[in-house]
Amino acid sequence: MWTLEELEPEIDDIRARIQQHRRGLKEYFVARDEEIDLAILCAVAQEPLLLVGPPGTAKSDLVVKLTESLGLGAGDYFEYMLTKFTEPSEILGPIDIAVLKEGRYLRRTRGMLPDCRVAFLDEIFKSNSAILNTLLTILNERKFYQDGQPTPVRLVMLFAATNDIPDQSELEAMADRFILKIETKPVKDRHFEELIDAGVMNESYRASGHKPWTRGAASLDDFLKLKRFMDLSFGMGREPGRDRAQWFPRPVFAEMRRIVRALETEDKVLVSDRKLVKLYKVIRTQAFLNHGGAVQTSDLNLLAYVGNRRDEIPVVASKVKALLGLGG
Repeated sequence: MWTLEELEPEIDDIRARIQQHRRGLKEYFVARDEEIDLAILCAVAQEPLLLVGPPGTAKSDLVVKLTESLGLGAGDYFEYMLTKFTEPSEILGPIDIAVLKEGRYLRRTRGMLPDCRVAFLDEIFKSNSAILNTLLTILNERKFYQDGQPTPVRLVMLFAATNDIPDQSELEAMADRFILKIETKPVKDRHFEELIDAGVMNESYRASGHKPWTRGAASLDDFLKLKRFMDLSFGMGREPGRDRAQWFPRPVFAEMRRIVRALETEDKVLVSDRKLVKLYKVIRTQAFLNHGGAVQTSDLNLLAYVGNRRDEIPVVASKVKALLGLGG
């Protein structure tokens, strides 16, 4: 694994490549800059991203193009649409019958979720409790159980989509794991001509097998290296508060606290302790990725995506942007 000393000389070049990669990906979508910005950031931070919206709003297309742009190998990408009838074997792999005869309960995971690097799970909240519990373990601890033993998964990036977030208590834990959620809205009313032109071009690409977005500026290793660099940076000196003192100016930190409290007290939006810590790290990561320095007030725009329920998402987005002077 890379050390801080190995990463420091090339980290600015890595940042530049990922920035260029993000700009290049935007060329193939109409009015999806916000979604792409969040997808790239979550890919760097290795935090799951939830895309919430009706069918036909480019949710799966965005993830597929991002994945293809990273030049992943065969079996590194896993995609599945979940239903209440989905069985664990459909995402974790079938039971190995030969090994089962020996009294061991192991799954053949090749090409399945535990063996991939990037995954896209559609309609994630329609899955049953067995799937949800397995996914929670994977998201929390990056492991699943084989024959009663914890087994690491290779997964580093998870994207999920849903038409809705059901208001059910058993789904709250899963919803909380997605610290960032964005509503994907239809764009045809504002970008009628551009949408048609881009759609026709995409059909042409599909027919010809041409995928120009695969010439991405950054590789999967670039994303992994930036994540590793940030993890090592957070622990420098091993002194509590050192990272915040160096990279999160007091006025900006106070503004973050004010916004979180306003969301909780005025709009009843739950920001759990776990989510708060992860938000800090993601905001820091965005600041470093975008401008290579300390967190600025504009970096707090990520708080616009912390809504939990479907009805909270647009309310939180509008309120946070207004509080930061970024528009509703």
